[in-house]
Amino acid sequence: MGAKPVFSDAEFIELWNLHQSNRAMATAVGMDLRNVVRRKNRLEEKYGASFRSKHNQQQTVKPNAARKELGIENGVILVFSDAHFWPSIHTTAYKGLLWAIKEFQPKAIIANGDVFDGASISRYPRIGWDSTPSVIQELKACEIALGEIEDTAKKQRDSVKLIWTLGNHDARFENRLAANAPQYEFVKGFSLKDHFPTWEPCWSCWPTENVVVKHRYKGGIHATHNNTVNAGVSVVTGHLHSLKVTPFADYNGNRFGVDTGTLAETNGPQFINYLEDSPTNWRSGFAVLTFYQGKLLWPELVHKWDEGQIEFRGKVYDV
Repeated sequence: MGAKPVFSDAEFIELWNLHQSNRAMATAVGMDLRNVVRRKNRLEEKYGASFRSKHNQQQTVKPNAARKELGIENGVILVFSDAHFWPSIHTTAYKGLLWAIKEFQPKAIIANGDVFDGASISRYPRIGWDSTPSVIQELKACEIALGEIEDTAKKQRDSVKLIWTLGNHDARFENRLAANAPQYEFVKGFSLKDHFPTWEPCWSCWPTENVVVKHRYKGGIHATHNNTVNAGVSVVTGHLHSLKVTPFADYNGNRFGVDTGTLAETNGPQFINYLEDSPTNWRSGFAVLTFYQGKLLWPELVHKWDEGQIEFRGKVYDV
């Protein structure tokens, strides 16, 4: 029996754009039809767009996601992720982020994915009679929270860069529209970035050539270790909400796998029903990255200590 074909993302997408049909693709490349469908669905979620087919006019997925390079030599970058901003909730970690902006006057602030939750347009069914915010309510919550971050940052430094590395929850906004209203492609407001023009969207942000910030890479409990081992550079991710630093050394010296935790409360309304009130190995906080002569110093974490209090460098601060 012959070996199953293996394609990179770019190769699979190029082949899809040629055949534009699940069955035609499976026949042409010798893949099982179900595997073609699964791979296509994974890539749609990964790249935040829908595949063009012979039966619709949806957007063709591009294999190369946007990359933002910062070229940081000296200075501080703040990275938060998984805020899942919810109406009328400003968490302790969020208040801690505003404190850190004032304290460190960062050169850049990176919202590392899942700023927007998209609870009402999730692919998961409603749980009982639970109530979730509407899309417009969530957008307004994001606008208020990100607006306060912007205002605080620009009071400290005029040239601060505001970057949004998109996450899988953020992609829900455009995925739902692409699947159900493809005729509105390119209409202003139908892309998430239209609502947040001061934040630069991308899939990955590179403060230096040896450090990458992206929402997710490897999965599982050892993700931070596996991220930096497999990437060959320091990798800063969110998605898993674990808030930790894992060093790794080889002949090239030290590099780091960093999980930036969640800016939300770990038992917040975004999660409690979905998780059925189960315990989680999650922590609320964010990361402080300091660069000296183009190199990343040991990454630091700001962690929620108690309600209204954060922990950093051996001290507890009221926020």
